[in-house]
Amino acid sequence: MLTLTAPAVRLCDRVSRREMLHIGALGAAGLGLADLMRLRATGSENASARPNAQGKAKACIVLFLMGGPPQHSTWDPKPDAPSEVRGEFKPISTGVPGMQIGELLPKTAALAKHLCLVRAMRTGDNAHSSSGYYMLTGHPHVPMNMENANPGAPNNWPNFGSVLRRLATNARSLPAAVRLPHHIFNTDGSVWPGQDAGFLGRALDPWMFRCEPASPEFRIPEFTLSADVTADRLHARRSLLAQLNDHRASVEQSDALAPYDAATRQAFDLLTSERSRAAFRLDDESPASRDRYGRTQFGQSVLLARRLVEAGVQLVQVNWFRGPEEPSDAPCWDSHTKEAHRLRTALVPPFDQAFSALLGDLVERGMLDETLVLCLSEFGRSPKINAAGGRDHWGNVFSICLAGGGICGGHIHGTSDAVGGEPHDGTVLPADLLATLFQCLGYAPSTEMHDALGRPFPIARGEPIRGILS
Repeated sequence: MLTLTAPAVRLCDRVSRREMLHIGALGAAGLGLADLMRLRATGSENASARPNAQGKAKACIVLFLMGGPPQHSTWDPKPDAPSEVRGEFKPISTGVPGMQIGELLPKTAALAKHLCLVRAMRTGDNAHSSSGYYMLTGHPHVPMNMENANPGAPNNWPNFGSVLRRLATNARSLPAAVRLPHHIFNTDGSVWPGQDAGFLGRALDPWMFRCEPASPEFRIPEFTLSADVTADRLHARRSLLAQLNDHRASVEQSDALAPYDAATRQAFDLLTSERSRAAFRLDDESPASRDRYGRTQFGQSVLLARRLVEAGVQLVQVNWFRGPEEPSDAPCWDSHTKEAHRLRTALVPPFDQAFSALLGDLVERGMLDETLVLCLSEFGRSPKINAAGGRDHWGNVFSICLAGGGICGGHIHGTSDAVGGEPHDGTVLPADLLATLFQCLGYAPSTEMHDALGRPFPIARGEPIRGILS
């Protein structure tokens, strides 16, 4: 069910938001787009940016492994370090000379020629919420090292998906940026900052599709009309909205309602576009294809991301699934205890299967060269294994992985020190990572966006990682 709530604040053309909802009958439309349409005016004009000639990627898939994977057992093994640092897992060779990764990633290792490992990523922040905010926005949280941080000023820089929504100029039935299968949140349920549009306004939030795609009866409730709304009633309401728009032609400063126009149009398009609805039908995939990604919630979410990119979504962020099956002593990748067991059973194998399936699938479909793939987290893990057999939060240095559109495959950028505790060379900050993302998608980091007061800001304050761009 669609629920629209907003204070009765007058717009510049003397139509209140509440009146707008009443006139358009959207509050009772039963469109089933909950959480997607809680709109605010964006407060500034659409960006006039145009992709530059250097961008090679048309789309981006972000895999966010919330909790913080250990770099020592994945992308940056330290076989010569003491046992309390290197852990029990050994490195394995790949087809790229000099590139070794953890032994629990054999399927990914076979595709190493497509990978770019950044081994000197740094936030300098050891709290999930604030370090995550830094990675998702490119701006450090104020203050740093703050757990259970809440969204809001001064920490209201927009998520990279929201920036892309602002930059998007092509009409589309599916939004430019999508997240699934849920928000990133801490054990107490607090949602991280940096996942919304911040000062750009809620109308530009990346669209959230809450789902469990591995479930037998998987469907997106947002695509289902409520029981009391027939197709005829839906079209009648769209006709009523069109009449309202015709009336607005004589209203001064009618551009103030443009955010409502765009979002409402997308809502109707989602309900009526067969292409949009088909993108979410995982049953259209062969059983072998679904098995290839793994029948886990994460694996099927990654498969869904590929389908959404094929359907025209520019950016899909897949967050590691936090379900009731997660033990309380090690939620997600946050393995403070029994790390080796968790990595061997619940964490790395499902990731290796889904990630390698995605890369292989994109290659086979001829999509990898035009699809940027990022594997990120909020931080890594401490060099030394603790007394409980786990590793603790570590933002001083960690590793991420990139592949696809605009990225040099078979490449390593930066190094960490002998124990994987500090950067040795090639340090990359989140602002640099986001500058790289935008550059690959064809937008210069200096491209401007505007807040509600019309003040200009660059979409990224860092520099693209030049050594990894193809």
